[in-house]
Amino acid sequence: MNHIKTLLIKTFTIIVILIPIYIITSIFCFSTDEQSTDIEYNKEFNSKYNVFSIPIPDKLDFAGESVPLKLFDVRESLDRELHVNTYWQSQTMFFLKKANRFFPIIEPILKKNNIPDDFKYLPVIESGLTNVVSPSGARGIWQFLPTTAKEFGLEVTDEVDERYNLEKSTQAACKYFNESYKIFKNWTLVAASYNVGMTSLTNSLKNQKADNYYDLLLNEETARYAYRILAIKLIMSQPNNYGFHFRKKDLYNNIPANIIKIDSTITDLTEFAFANKINYKIFKLFNPWLRQNTLTNKDKKIYEIKIPEEGFRELIISDIEYKEIFSPDSLISDTILNIQN
Repeated sequence: MNHIKTLLIKTFTIIVILIPIYIITSIFCFSTDEQSTDIEYNKEFNSKYNVFSIPIPDKLDFAGESVPLKLFDVRESLDRELHVNTYWQSQTMFFLKKANRFFPIIEPILKKNNIPDDFKYLPVIESGLTNVVSPSGARGIWQFLPTTAKEFGLEVTDEVDERYNLEKSTQAACKYFNESYKIFKNWTLVAASYNVGMTSLTNSLKNQKADNYYDLLLNEETARYAYRILAIKLIMSQPNNYGFHFRKKDLYNNIPANIIKIDSTITDLTEFAFANKINYKIFKLFNPWLRQNTLTNKDKKIYEIKIPEEGFRELIISDIEYKEIFSPDSLISDTILNIQN
């Protein structure tokens, strides 16, 4: 019994001694392993993750008007917008995708109205080329307020809101630009007036004894406005230089549509859509300016309704068929083609 008792005491003593040793050893071993893993992770992170300061070009213009980049405040303002839009990659990539669909529509309307091509970047910063609604009630890709829309020839009612009609709202924007240019004789000021209004901009120029946009102290949104346009112009005209890479097939192409002219009332646009072999969802995508399910037309006004070509949804899915039938090369605007070269 004494022998067994002695053996048990020795065994217990050994266990009591070994357990602390094991715990201490484990702590140091695991700590070393974890520390080693962190070091390797940090090395890999530092070797692969990089954020670069975006270079500012030596020369830049808006609508042919030189930007005074030698002025520190001008340079820093452009620097801010260039970084914001370059590193907000998801948003800017969608700008590039959608521009391929909308620029070929906007560009010829600008040209027809003698508006510089650079004004196509205004709806990009206004709405992201999307029919959005602002807190102030501005709507559509060009973001017209109701009173301004009506002033420049757009119909705005419960059933019809032409702020959502790309062609007509672009034409209305051109009217605004030409009217504004008569006052300011300067395209950069015309662009700024689109954000803050002609009257407000005129008062700012007068009160501050200034004669150009770059010398004006303005509210933050208008103060950033021209620089946002310039930053978007730089990125969208030279996307590869700013880290944006895509294939032609990644871009959103224009969908061919037929125009139906209507001069009467349509009591049910869902039925009208089905009669033209499309569903209501697709009908509204092509005609977002029709705001209700009816079109009351007592005055026999002629409206143009777009109906996409039959089978277009299936054809888009097939890249081979799409190229053969829709010929994307002919639909991509000069701007996007230049981007790709």
